[in-house]
Amino acid sequence: MAIRIVLVDDHQLMRKGLRSILADEPDIEVVGEAEDGRSALELVERTAPDVVLMDISMPDLNGIDATRRILSESPRTRILPLSMHTDRQLVGMVLEAGASGFVMKDADPQQLVEAIRQVAVGRVYLSPAVADLVLDRYVRHRPGDRPGTISKLTTREREILQLIAEGVHTKTIASKLDVSPKTVETHRRNIMKKLGVDNVAELTKHAIRAGLTSLET
Repeated sequence: MAIRIVLVDDHQLMRKGLRSILADEPDIEVVGEAEDGRSALELVERTAPDVVLMDISMPDLNGIDATRRILSESPRTRILPLSMHTDRQLVGMVLEAGASGFVMKDADPQQLVEAIRQVAVGRVYLSPAVADLVLDRYVRHRPGDRPGTISKLTTREREILQLIAEGVHTKTIASKLDVSPKTVETHRRNIMKKLGVDNVAELTKHAIRAGLTSLET
């Protein structure tokens, strides 16, 4: 039985490239594509894939928080993140969210295929470039929850931080998340307090540094 895959990336060319690579594998079937984390939630609910191959830095809802949301609704689905970045904090956050591995976007195509097969049967796969970071963080117990880091924020606070960093207006955020503008403002104040900043520019820097959004977005 083929491994059912959903591709999630905000770049259409990247999705086409991934689909092309996987098309030659008889035991892998791409059952859908999404361009951001929020669309991925709906697609996973509809298609029930075995593996979600997902970018981390995406507009609207990033791959880290999308991972948490997907796994809360579909715990048997495996999440395999893709990224160009090997920041220790970013790798730690996506694994803590429940991802089954981490693959670099410049990985060899066969390495990607092997990663999919590994996580589909319940194993963890890490690109060699990030394996040392994981060892450093988890085996040597390096502290990752430093004061003023994104890891101190709740899931909802990270979601709002991303939208603020992407320039979304308070009323639009409130409508998108089905809360009041006053609630969004309260979250904004709490986020600033936790991160030790006092302006949106600094909030945006934190969001980009943590991989919640990007300069492109």
